[in-house]
Amino acid sequence: MAERIVLNETSYFGKGAREVLAEEIKKRGFKKVFLVSDKSLIGAGVTAKVEDVLKNAAIDYTLYSEIKPNPTIKNVTDGVTACKESGADLIVAVGGGSSIDTAKGISIVMTNPSRSDIKSLNGASNTENRGMPIIALPTTAGTAAEVTINYVITDEEREIKMVCVDPNDIPILAIIDSELMASMPKSLAAATGMDALTHAVEGYITKAANDMSDMFHIKAIQMIFKYLPAAVNEKDEVAIEKMGMAQYIAGMGFSNVGLGIVHSMAHQLGAVYDTPHGIANAILLPTVMRFNGEVCYERFRDILKALDIDASTFSKEEVIDTFVGKIKELSEKVGITQTVSDVGGKEEDLSMLAEKAMEDPCKPGNPREVSKEDFVRLYKEAM
Repeated sequence: MAERIVLNETSYFGKGAREVLAEEIKKRGFKKVFLVSDKSLIGAGVTAKVEDVLKNAAIDYTLYSEIKPNPTIKNVTDGVTACKESGADLIVAVGGGSSIDTAKGISIVMTNPSRSDIKSLNGASNTENRGMPIIALPTTAGTAAEVTINYVITDEEREIKMVCVDPNDIPILAIIDSELMASMPKSLAAATGMDALTHAVEGYITKAANDMSDMFHIKAIQMIFKYLPAAVNEKDEVAIEKMGMAQYIAGMGFSNVGLGIVHSMAHQLGAVYDTPHGIANAILLPTVMRFNGEVCYERFRDILKALDIDASTFSKEEVIDTFVGKIKELSEKVGITQTVSDVGGKEEDLSMLAEKAMEDPCKPGNPREVSKEDFVRLYKEAM
């Protein structure tokens, strides 16, 4: 059976990399930009750093900022209307997963008008046309939305997160500028960093993992454990730049092989309680890895080796305990100590959350089979 690998065309990395944006826009022949960013980034002056590049090059643009932290169907549909009215021929997305995911949804509907019902895009999509071109400039080191074929949109009516998987949405260009990431508050840097770790770990143990994805995920795990504390706690410039690359590397992997039930469970916390995605992942990762370790502890042993821990003589239980301990230690180092109950989770909601998790598109990739009862127990253990 053939294994498909989808990557974006071109990426730039490094401090100040956003300066290539104008040159790339002009040489590709684009005339008008639909700039997608969120209000918090605009207020913090981060979006302005990209706007300055456009203004200095006399590139016309329209700014769209109606985006929630967990972007909704309405954010996408309103964005489509605004994009059409702007007359733009290129989308430039500045932000974390919220902005880039919204841009992807807009992009797909712009060229596939028959799919304007955003609900129809949930899961593995079969859109016919490549989306409207996107250039993505991430401002967080976590989602890797700039290099993946995935985007997540919240259906507020049904209180679910739709995981849309579509090669037609991948940006044509990614610009990973550490200066855009440097302004992240500590809590956001920590949450997005743990999101990147979850991507790398789940991608490494997922059923579809292969030699190429393993290469990406192991490297990303090494880099995240090494650089995340300094990026968060010290605002170290080198560490921030390395985290930007680490999350991108993880994205190249998991985008092609999928994830697991940490994400299945985290999506429900985001949809029901509006929990930030990285926080939800950080809360759930140790509990779920202990559960999954029963069937993939040898993969954990590989990860420990990559972290310079000699686990060759460890028993299964020792491998699981050590790996879960390392995750908890990293999470605590960057200040994430919350539980499910801390983000609004209630015991009476667990059955409902479990039912939703059973339907999540990330569930089939998990290395261990899971029942509704398992989900209830896992949520309870993470309370």
